[in-house]
Amino acid sequence: MSADHPPGLDLDRLRALLERERPGLVRGPLGGRLIEGGRSNLTYALTDGTSRWVVRRPPLGHVLATAHDMRREHRVISALHPTSVPVPAPVLLCEDEEVLGAPFYVMEFVEGTPYRTSGQLAALGEGRVRSAVLSLVDTLVELHAVDPAEVGLGDFGRPEGYLDRQLRRWGKQLDASRNRDLPGIDELHATLGRRLPASPAPAVVHGDYRLDNVLIGAGDRITAILDWEMSTLGDPLTDLGLLVMYSRSLDVPDSPVATTAEAPGHPAPAELIERYAARSGRDVSAVSWYEAFAFFKLAVIVEGIHYRYTLGQTVGRGFDRMGDLVPVLIDHGLTTLQEG
Repeated sequence: MSADHPPGLDLDRLRALLERERPGLVRGPLGGRLIEGGRSNLTYALTDGTSRWVVRRPPLGHVLATAHDMRREHRVISALHPTSVPVPAPVLLCEDEEVLGAPFYVMEFVEGTPYRTSGQLAALGEGRVRSAVLSLVDTLVELHAVDPAEVGLGDFGRPEGYLDRQLRRWGKQLDASRNRDLPGIDELHATLGRRLPASPAPAVVHGDYRLDNVLIGAGDRITAILDWEMSTLGDPLTDLGLLVMYSRSLDVPDSPVATTAEAPGHPAPAELIERYAARSGRDVSAVSWYEAFAFFKLAVIVEGIHYRYTLGQTVGRGFDRMGDLVPVLIDHGLTTLQEG
């Protein structure tokens, strides 16, 4: 496959579908390329030489339907697009696997930059780093202010018992990749279970809200929130806990998991929490629980990557150091709970 015909993207079939479903949209020969950086679903940039779009589809090969639900992603951006929450405009959902070999959707291309590391962010300079990270908080407040029922997402999840289900689900994930002793991880899981907070009113939760899942455009404003595959109706403070976790330094040199905390000008976690509380009106007194839960989830994810690496199923830069990061994440989680 050439760069213009990447695997998983049959441009001839896609063009035929677009001409049938959206006549007049495509005006020239289609070209496409894979956009690097996505962790699970595949993302392609598509152009006819004049306009640009983005295609999202599950990975090549067999996948669990629920983990890569294209209809779900398409539904949430379609519901949010008319609101003040910045998401790409949806173009088309296709659940016919004959076209690309899997369900997929097409959305408009949005200008902006994803900042994945402290180094990339630091290039903006202190003032702009601060502005971009505060904009991340303000946009999260906008998302959580959306009334799910008003935008047709009243049945998008089961908010009752959400935290309890999440904790059990990630405990099962841990058991599935448990092949070495991890001191403290069972204590962290059990303590989270004992101290389960009472959730506020449910909101649309992104599920993986952090700087490298948004695009920053002109004026350091967020032009689009991306990667909605983990979105649901649930406890909005889980998004805040994750954002706060990724705003802390892990104190691991050349960490294989990037946080942006080291960029000069990055606001302190306490300021992000205060800003969210002031703008959302929510009680954030239990935020340390949510941050500790984010550390637990990340520890489980990273341990899963380490486990697959030990089986020879994952190759690439940084995977050999993933295992060393897990004890650090467990320690941060326990410390966060104790200090909270």
